[in-house]
Amino acid sequence: MPDELFTLAAATSGAPGAAPFGRVSVAMVTPFLDDGGLDLEGTAALAEKLVDDGADGIVVSGTTGESPTTSDAEKDLVLRAVVEAVGSRARVVAGVGTYDTRHTSELAQAAQKAGAHGLLVVTPYYSRPPQEALYQHFTAIASATDLPVMLYDIPVRSGVPIKTETLVRLAEHDRIVAVKDAKGDVFASSEVMARTGLAYYSGDDALNLALLAHGAVGVVSVVGHVAAGEYAQMVRAIDSGDLPRALELHRRLIPAVRGIMTRTQGAIMAKAAVELRGVIRNRTVRSPLIPATDEQVALLRADLAEAGLA
Repeated sequence: MPDELFTLAAATSGAPGAAPFGRVSVAMVTPFLDDGGLDLEGTAALAEKLVDDGADGIVVSGTTGESPTTSDAEKDLVLRAVVEAVGSRARVVAGVGTYDTRHTSELAQAAQKAGAHGLLVVTPYYSRPPQEALYQHFTAIASATDLPVMLYDIPVRSGVPIKTETLVRLAEHDRIVAVKDAKGDVFASSEVMARTGLAYYSGDDALNLALLAHGAVGVVSVVGHVAAGEYAQMVRAIDSGDLPRALELHRRLIPAVRGIMTRTQGAIMAKAAVELRGVIRNRTVRSPLIPATDEQVALLRADLAEAGLA
């Protein structure tokens, strides 16, 4: 991975242009054994493969990592395995967000002890807290450790957006330095980028090019399981002002985005994609998710071939 493209020791101050969590992070699946137990050997191998392919960040125990169905102890084991495997070559970010401020703080502190480089904190879900409650929740988490924090704004899952004025207030906290943006409102994201030093990361692969063109510093990608190198090229193209090249890459990857992100749930198809590539031993997921069907895998194989990723 060229040094001129990625700087793993990027400033975490939230200064404009800083990329505190790398440029191409993968929201990594959690490999399981056939019986549904953790596959820690497979976890380390997958992280190494993603970094070899071009990722300079790995997010563990996010939604794609099936965080709702892994225990706190399992999250700790997964994080430690990834830090040991790639922590010297990539930023390792621990998903710690829950709908319970105290529990999230405890997970954040455990992640710091396990060696995480940063925290991903999703908007508390199900409770639908008001904006002042969101502000207090996020500042409490950011104050619980010494680690930089990436807020995860995904109202389609949480039920509540982090509104612009709340993000502007949160940006004043020294350790709140970034946003994983899956709100689907590019104008709102542009306004926050214009008014703060928050580093924006696209959290929606369909909008990677759009957000990068509006000033995002990178992506936190599910499709990056099979296209980390291509997204690295897209970031490089945007950095150099080569929008035609970035658009070419975006259009080439449309079938992969369609195949992984639109046919069924993303974690299901991301596991199927890395199984197709022989990186993990199976596509086992935990209930209430179900594995991709053979028909879905066949369609995915065709999608990846169309994108030049087979």
